[in-house]
Amino acid sequence: MAAQQHPKIKLVRVAHVYYTHVDLDVARQFLLDFGFTVADDRGDTVYFKGYGTDPFVYCARRGPANEFGGAAFVVESPADLELASRTLPGATAIEDSDAPGGGQRVTFRDPVDGFAFHLVHGQTPVAISAHLPELEYNFPENKNRAVNKTQRFKKAPAPVHKMGHFGCCVTDFAKAFEFYTTRFNLKPSDLVHNPEGKDISTFLHLDRGMEQVDHHTFFFFEGPKYHIHHSSFEVHDFDIQSLGHQWLRDKDYDLVWGVGRHVMGSQIFDYWYDRSGFIVEHYVDGDLVDETTPITKSEAGPDSLHVWGPPLPPTFLA
Repeated sequence: MAAQQHPKIKLVRVAHVYYTHVDLDVARQFLLDFGFTVADDRGDTVYFKGYGTDPFVYCARRGPANEFGGAAFVVESPADLELASRTLPGATAIEDSDAPGGGQRVTFRDPVDGFAFHLVHGQTPVAISAHLPELEYNFPENKNRAVNKTQRFKKAPAPVHKMGHFGCCVTDFAKAFEFYTTRFNLKPSDLVHNPEGKDISTFLHLDRGMEQVDHHTFFFFEGPKYHIHHSSFEVHDFDIQSLGHQWLRDKDYDLVWGVGRHVMGSQIFDYWYDRSGFIVEHYVDGDLVDETTPITKSEAGPDSLHVWGPPLPPTFLA
């Protein structure tokens, strides 16, 4: 008997992530230095926001082990939450959320590796809390900045705008790919294969028709053991990103990889370890796609991930 076909659950955007930290106080300081602000501090749970309209983008909890608690996507309608609750593996009932922004949520379990995945609807957005200027640049043949108008900056963390994407290592790529692209409006922007032609990695965007969306909001690659790879957050521009890089370096945090320019997605990247050993990324200037964007297929290799920047760390995709 053929498997029952369900309508796709329509995702609108990635919203936030959950992490548990043994030392929440140390984690909190890193997150402030990374560019988040506190949306709500409840003692053992702290919600952090960017300066965009999401009520929070990162939830840090105190716990006995450092663990990733899953990412959340906003769904299009209450019907999507109902469908998720009724049909997804290990799904909870629809419940009211007491997190900033409120709304309702459903949590289900990834069918391959069992990690938590969250869906939310009905959150109340917040007002944009910063309006950063779009700078005018002087090029060799086109001078855009007026005479005596200078570019001056202050040393500070790079303010986070929004969550952009997250990614993980899965133990069965084909099964994960089939699940996420058939049960949700997730579509590959890029597929990466090994020398034998087997697909081992993908960058998935939200299929929103002709609406322009980020090149990827979720990526995964195959490996021997499931783990979160990184969560990524957009900042305003390259100057802000570079100021944030210097701020984190001056605070003696551990750099993972950066600053550099990716191939797939084009974004300028800057990856850091937090004090719990998780990787988080600042990015700027990512590609946009829509339903007319073709799927790009390429072979994995050390030069497939970046155009310029430091050499790829040997442990980056471990």
